[in-house]
Amino acid sequence: MSDRVILFDTTLRDGEQALAASLSVNEKLQIARALERTGIDIIEAGFPVSSPGDFDSVQQIARTLRDSRVCALSRAVQGDIDAAAEAMKVADQFRIHTFISTSSIHVESKLKRNFDQVLEMATGAVRYARRFTDDVEFSCEDAGRTPIDNLCRMVEAAIKAGATTVNIPDTVGYTTPTEFGGIITNLFERVPNIHQAVISVHCHDDLGLSVANSIAAIEAGARQVEGTINGIGERAGNAALEEVIMILNTRQTHFGLTTNARPTEIYRTSSQVSRLCNMPIQPNKAIVGSNAFSHSSGIHQDGMLKAQNTYEIMTPESVGLPRNTLNLTSRSGRHVIKHRMTELGYQEQDFDLDTLYQRFLELADKKGQVFDYDLEALLFFENQKEDDAHYVLRQLNVQAGSNHFATGSIEIGIGQQVVTEAATGNGPVDSVYRAIERATGQKIAIQSFDIGATGEGHDALGQVDITAEYQGRTFHGMGLSTDIIEASARALIHVYNLIHRQQRIDQQKQDKAMGDA
Repeated sequence: MSDRVILFDTTLRDGEQALAASLSVNEKLQIARALERTGIDIIEAGFPVSSPGDFDSVQQIARTLRDSRVCALSRAVQGDIDAAAEAMKVADQFRIHTFISTSSIHVESKLKRNFDQVLEMATGAVRYARRFTDDVEFSCEDAGRTPIDNLCRMVEAAIKAGATTVNIPDTVGYTTPTEFGGIITNLFERVPNIHQAVISVHCHDDLGLSVANSIAAIEAGARQVEGTINGIGERAGNAALEEVIMILNTRQTHFGLTTNARPTEIYRTSSQVSRLCNMPIQPNKAIVGSNAFSHSSGIHQDGMLKAQNTYEIMTPESVGLPRNTLNLTSRSGRHVIKHRMTELGYQEQDFDLDTLYQRFLELADKKGQVFDYDLEALLFFENQKEDDAHYVLRQLNVQAGSNHFATGSIEIGIGQQVVTEAATGNGPVDSVYRAIERATGQKIAIQSFDIGATGEGHDALGQVDITAEYQGRTFHGMGLSTDIIEASARALIHVYNLIHRQQRIDQQKQDKAMGDA
């Protein structure tokens, strides 16, 4: 049995299902690159048959990845498998992940079939997928509630049909670690050809046991773990891969197992996923929470001063938490910024130094000292910009007081035009939003409005995330500034640019359809 655990990330597929608005292709590419930097072996990029957007994003990711292997999901249906293969054929190597339900409740209530029929569908799908690639994963959906005799039959048949990885999901997060580890042990004892495939697990967190169940499965012989960054996913989420990585890393002498992960990339990847998905990380979250390495007890602090390992089983640096070693101010030169970005793990191709340095100087003039998290936030939002933005915020002014309606005036570039508008509203943000709606001539419905901070102190960069609905579609916009009103305006402008881009795509599809006709 191998002493290496394969890491399979499904942030872009299972994780995205928990989001209010779908990620754009650009956002998915950013996450895929971050996962590759972190050393993830398999990246499940999406479900190509589900939508043209998902097909496109899987194709783009397949074209981009070099070290990680791209994977796409498909039901046990030939059309799904065709779409997955077509989307990924641009990659040198790829994995098709096909699945079908195996529990009695799913087989009878959802599929309306008997188990033998489902077994035939599963093996047929695996054989068909092998026509396109020699890397085929088969999942027994709801394996945690599948009778063990049926599960053994399904696993044996899938391997015989050509599955190189067989995944055992606890789809509804129902089992306990003892139960789930026992399922894996049973499979190894009862399935005669089990060593011809990698046994994988995919655990959900409905009872808060996803990581514990994953570890129990590893101890029982599983050698692939599926999960997501920060544990995002449907309902209560998935196993948090960063936790699995650090458990195996920190307790290496106990498990005797390795991964290809680069733990020092964890913090950066976690932060990027949190921002792009608009899903804040709870402060007490293991590994990446803001309190994960904080010590407030006097006894603990005294112990830490005497020896760091008295209360820390791993260091902040081991997961890539940045430590400030330089005071970055408006007097810092370009070479200092370049050096600091290199220390933070970024390569020269990850950023445009001229643009980043200009943004840095603007921020340093506003707040004096700039910290690592400020630099990363500036880079993150620079990556979010569209080269051909249709709407550009040029100027913003607000007058407000405690006894009067606020008045907001804005100047916006719209294509080749410059439009100025003003409006009153119930507060500064409301007045600015009304002015922007007047300038664009498009009214959208704001569904959520969230304010956060990147860093600490009254001069921290404020981040605004909004989700908005327009013509039946949901869009997610983000804005960043030391001025929260400006950040709010930029978030709304971001939404309008996303809407404009979608309208262009829709028009192109319509023109193509008319041309084909």
